[in-house]
Amino acid sequence: MVAMLVSAAHPALARDLLVTDQAQYKAAVKKAQPGDTIILADGEWRDFQIVFTGAGTAAKPIALTAQTKGKVLVTGQSNLRIAGKFLLVSGLVFKDGASPTDQVISFRRDSRTLASDSRVTEVVIDGYSKTDRRAEDIWVALYGTGNRVDHSHFEGKTNAGVTLAVIRRAGDPLDNGHRIDHNYFGPRPPLGSNGGETIRIGTSEESLSDSHTIVERNIFDRTSGEVEIVSVKSGGNIVRENLVLASQGAFVLRHGNGNLVERNIFFGKGVPDTGGVRIINRDQIVRDNYFEGLAGSSFKSAITVMNGVPNSVINRYHQVANARIEGNSLIDVARITLAAGADAERSAPPVGSKFERNLIVGAKGQDPFRAEGEIGGIAFAGNVQAKVAKPLLGAGVEQREVKLERAANGLLYPADAALAAVGAPRDLKPVTREEVGASWYRGDTPEAAFGTGVTRPIAANASLTQAVADAKAGDTLALATGTYDIAAPLTVQRRLTIAGAKDAKPVLRVASSLARIEGGGGLRLENLAIDASASPGNGALIAVGAGVAPNYSIALDRVSVRGPGKGRLDGITMAPGTFADDVTITNSDFSSMGVVVAATGEQQPKGWYPMERLTISGSRFAGVAMVADILRKGTDESTFGPWFAMAGSSVADSGAGGASLRISGAQHTDIARNSFAKSDGILVIHSVGAPETRIASNAFAATPAPRIEELAWKGPPRGQLVGNVVEARP
Repeated sequence: MVAMLVSAAHPALARDLLVTDQAQYKAAVKKAQPGDTIILADGEWRDFQIVFTGAGTAAKPIALTAQTKGKVLVTGQSNLRIAGKFLLVSGLVFKDGASPTDQVISFRRDSRTLASDSRVTEVVIDGYSKTDRRAEDIWVALYGTGNRVDHSHFEGKTNAGVTLAVIRRAGDPLDNGHRIDHNYFGPRPPLGSNGGETIRIGTSEESLSDSHTIVERNIFDRTSGEVEIVSVKSGGNIVRENLVLASQGAFVLRHGNGNLVERNIFFGKGVPDTGGVRIINRDQIVRDNYFEGLAGSSFKSAITVMNGVPNSVINRYHQVANARIEGNSLIDVARITLAAGADAERSAPPVGSKFERNLIVGAKGQDPFRAEGEIGGIAFAGNVQAKVAKPLLGAGVEQREVKLERAANGLLYPADAALAAVGAPRDLKPVTREEVGASWYRGDTPEAAFGTGVTRPIAANASLTQAVADAKAGDTLALATGTYDIAAPLTVQRRLTIAGAKDAKPVLRVASSLARIEGGGGLRLENLAIDASASPGNGALIAVGAGVAPNYSIALDRVSVRGPGKGRLDGITMAPGTFADDVTITNSDFSSMGVVVAATGEQQPKGWYPMERLTISGSRFAGVAMVADILRKGTDESTFGPWFAMAGSSVADSGAGGASLRISGAQHTDIARNSFAKSDGILVIHSVGAPETRIASNAFAATPAPRIEELAWKGPPRGQLVGNVVEARP
């Protein structure tokens, strides 16, 4: 039975309808009238597909709320569909599950019944992600017109799909007039593919019409899903007064014309690939913004002005025309890229555009300007740049000494009063954490990092299997000198360190494989030996299982591994659909085994790849099939990685399939100060974007010279090959 109470807010007509189960909720929705509030009782509402429909009024909306904000948990396979007008949702928390459909909160019931003039406020979606990162959904899908999402908290999306999208379909209203404000968009780790935007407004198909959506005074905190943090694919939108913190990627005016990006504040904090605003299409205005500490380059520069495609189809790159880039401060930025992406296809340079009254201070005293094509169509006037030795630009960019002082608002401005009219305005007011999100909610404590738990001594005659099962997240299992027999793979379901105690020399004797990482797991091995010589091979020492929540880590430090030689025991393998933030190998030895890091499981052409970073240093490889085999397919340019680095290591008597190290599709490759002897060579394959490859100061004895191949680029192979010494095979 639905409990009905007279609402103090609407004493004459409105009712508060308290419901305690799904059947009561459905009954309440049917009888709700303008001014009524449906209240979900505190507790867990599991597998609850909420349909909230009705017709309120501007003065008397129909509301759906929590009995106590933050104490109504919507879990399992749940979602929310809103349809009608003047509806209000507040106080709910979605976590510990994932939507059974492709949307968590949708401003429509079905394709014919949309929401208008409705609002979602103080709602939380935290980690409500599908376990396979390739399974796509949208957390908030805005349809209809005049809707608002505000003071809400979105954090921890790890699967494909936009966090919040304005959906504009042919036949639906396109002049949306939505407002997205005062939200906290919390950490979103790299997806490892295209499709990880935090906000997207429209798609290319309807992009030549205006949406008139406003995105203002939100915080984007480490929202690093892909290169487009905010992807604008429509016209007439305003993106203003947002605060962007250490977020990889940029605000991108991808499609559509006449958008305004103003008074936003970007703090990159030196994080790689942190960018600002990328400009494409006509009549875009980027003014009065503040950029500091942005380390990105190319498409992730502090300011990027793209080259276009002549007579471009709607989903490619329209030529930049009549852009206005005015009154911005670019402080300690690595790059400002003009005519970006110029190539045989993107051959239409910017035209009729202005770059005026901007303040430019390059990182490390360097000139941040780069021109990848013709920039005669950009007029420069009234800009001031901190003096560099050989500036790219002359007229319109004055070189002078610039002394900066940090003002009360936390931003840097020139101390010289004569420069007061250059750069970002002095009245910028960064939005604060207290202003955004749900005031009553803060995300869970981050998962315990390696080594932050307790250290548990494990005697040589103890069961390591039991010790792993008993360990808590962040714990360290400290092994004594002796042999630990691993009859079956250890199941690792939390971040765990297995390490030899100080001065101890433990040996893990493996019958088949060492460990399988399950959901929530991560593994660090330190100061120990692994004897897998008796393994039958045909498997992996450490396997990451299907369905593991993305963004795990694996680290090996001072580890020696002896494989079986026969068969093929690989080192680390990862199932498709999983994703590692980083795999690190330092000061370790590997012999008589297959591929030490086998990362070719993602075979989809969309561009998925299995790990963001692989770093190898100070390690030795002898008689292995390959040191690493990394694959990223596809030609989409919307990812940061993979990153691969190898330094100070040696490879001997190794190789398979013509390579002892094969890196395909990486965006960043740095191979330096290594030695290769009697082995197959290095093969780096470029497939997408503008990859940065350096192969330097390596020694190749009885080993072929390194090769770089291009799959799409029509020119000579790109990359730096410097200081390498190649001794021919005898």
